[in-house]
Amino acid sequence: MDPHVLIERPLITEKSVIGARAGKYTFKVHPRANKIEIAKAIEAKFKVKVVKVNTIRVRGKKKRLGRFPQGETPSWKKAIVTLAPGQKIPLFEGM
Repeated sequence: MDPHVLIERPLITEKSVIGARAGKYTFKVHPRANKIEIAKAIEAKFKVKVVKVNTIRVRGKKKRLGRFPQGETPSWKKAIVTLAPGQKIPLFEGM
């Protein structure tokens, strides 16, 4: 799978920025991607060495849409990528 399709976007939150200082970067990824594909895509896209990948399936939340109570946000997949010591992704540098 193409790295640009596999990695949908970086997740930039307070918790992910703190993790980036320790070498752990968080991304929203394609729901069918596995850990090996994610590691290869990160290595190809950012030219870094990936040590470990943790994945989490985030379930959609039920939402009210006006008077209709059956709305739901979509489920998605999150990947926390640990890089080798000394490696950085420049996307998170200014934070």
